[in-house]
Amino acid sequence: MFAPFLNVSSSCTDRLWLARPYEERSAQAFMQQQGLGDLAARALSARGIGIAEAASFLDPKLRDALPDPSSFQDMDKAVARFVAVLRAGEKIAVFGDYDVDGATSSALLLRFGRALGIPLRLYIPDRMREGYGPNAPALQSLAADGVKLALCVDCGTTAHEPLKAAQEAGLDVIILDHHAAEPVLPSACAVINPNRLDESGQYSTLAAVGVTYLFVIAVNRALRAAGFYAAGRAEPDLVQWLDLVALGTVCDVVKLTGLNRVFVAQGLKIAAQRRNVGLAALGHVAGVRVWDAYAAGFLLGPRVNAGGRVGESDLGANLLSTEDPARASTLAQHLHALNEERRMIEAQVLREAETLAVAQTLPMVFVAAEGWHPGVIGIVASRLKEKFHRPALVIALEGEIGKGSGRSIGGIDLGAAVIAARQAGLLINGGGHKMAAGLTVARETISALQDFLAERIGRQMEEDPLRPTLMLDGLATGPGLTPAFVRQLARLGPFGTGNTEPRLALADCKIIRADIVGEKHVRVIFTQSGTRLRGIAFRAMESDLGQALLAKPARIHLAGYARLDEWQGEERVQLQISDAAV
Repeated sequence: MFAPFLNVSSSCTDRLWLARPYEERSAQAFMQQQGLGDLAARALSARGIGIAEAASFLDPKLRDALPDPSSFQDMDKAVARFVAVLRAGEKIAVFGDYDVDGATSSALLLRFGRALGIPLRLYIPDRMREGYGPNAPALQSLAADGVKLALCVDCGTTAHEPLKAAQEAGLDVIILDHHAAEPVLPSACAVINPNRLDESGQYSTLAAVGVTYLFVIAVNRALRAAGFYAAGRAEPDLVQWLDLVALGTVCDVVKLTGLNRVFVAQGLKIAAQRRNVGLAALGHVAGVRVWDAYAAGFLLGPRVNAGGRVGESDLGANLLSTEDPARASTLAQHLHALNEERRMIEAQVLREAETLAVAQTLPMVFVAAEGWHPGVIGIVASRLKEKFHRPALVIALEGEIGKGSGRSIGGIDLGAAVIAARQAGLLINGGGHKMAAGLTVARETISALQDFLAERIGRQMEEDPLRPTLMLDGLATGPGLTPAFVRQLARLGPFGTGNTEPRLALADCKIIRADIVGEKHVRVIFTQSGTRLRGIAFRAMESDLGQALLAKPARIHLAGYARLDEWQGEERVQLQISDAAV
């Protein structure tokens, strides 16, 4: 058992503080060879980066990580069918999911089609009326309108009945997805999914937009070989669309390692150039100053999602695919307003869900109620997971049907549990991946579903007991928290799942001012080793952490992320506080 970091065994968020282990020899090599400071070098070592791969990690390049798209099952078959339909001049549709991964995948295909001179039709199902994924009436309507090929992005891997109906209606379907697959695949022209059971698993963490980008690369290669660009037609620059790949990858919370990390690192550079007028307009209304993974995940993503959650499901894809600056501005403003509405709805549902959750003794949070908006239950599940340190499933009931969304914690495969529940006959529909899942359930089977999931997840927790911990990359000092230090840590980014941002501790701080700002955020001014610093704890006012900060104790340890804050031309460091110990 490791000794608690700074002797903190129970913090304000009831966590054990632990130092992230690292390899001293590697850290020394990183300092000498890569010019990193001590803390940054130790953080790099703690992420399992070897000495030989450090240079490519710190400077990721697409050419070093990109696989041959043809190595994926069904890729060549899908490309051949797409090219044949394209050259025959027949109609092609994009059927996308309504979240950010689905919107970016759809927008990527729409932009690619436009570059090829073929307008693709967009269909995003309405979250409230149609639910997640392909449905028979929608696919049949596409076939009736003369569509010959539908590209299902970020959905479709388990849609057996709808795809059978599409096949009977004469509609070919190509699936570009990443959700967990079963031994039997649906009736489709091609299923491209790195999580097929007959795939190697090397690229299992790709988001759907990453899979879609590989498909675009493969189609472009086939068209080039077939002489499609020989008659004066310009070949599109595929690099320009990496901004969409980065946004979808970050917002789907997949691991930012390997190819995903390269996609995001290069895509954020493209995003910062504001080539995509829709993304630029959204960045403007969201107040994005630094185009990094944080901006993608917490400023841009929620606004793209807002259309599918509480508005019109196709708004995000239309914004990200438009070339019209005026339309982009209008759509961005609309999504911004919908996001504000979403936040108010979410706050109400979260209060009610927390009240139900505190009374439970299950190994997971399982809450269901009438009147909850299905568009916010995923976010509420994420908040409950963070608060209770357990997997969380939130179900919105309407009539005899419940729509649920779940979020998991490390070590618990929620998607597999939901698929098992569907296979056991407890769900109308359901699927997902390790960290997130969605489902549709009959009201009468909710109790049985709760028992099934609680037993399965409880068994996983018994095999690997979990204790809430906070991993820290090192001890920083006030004088050492400089803009140059923060920029050096940023070289280890982009940060996200699988490549966590270095979290630092500052010992023996003194809070000299604390107040509440914005939506229950706690802002502090504190000193450490004679240096005056700023910090903020988001949504902390009503928590033990927020109350501890507001009490302004004479001596407190703080833990969080060092971020650059630019205001009126002045660059300063701010600590984003995630925990504290009095």
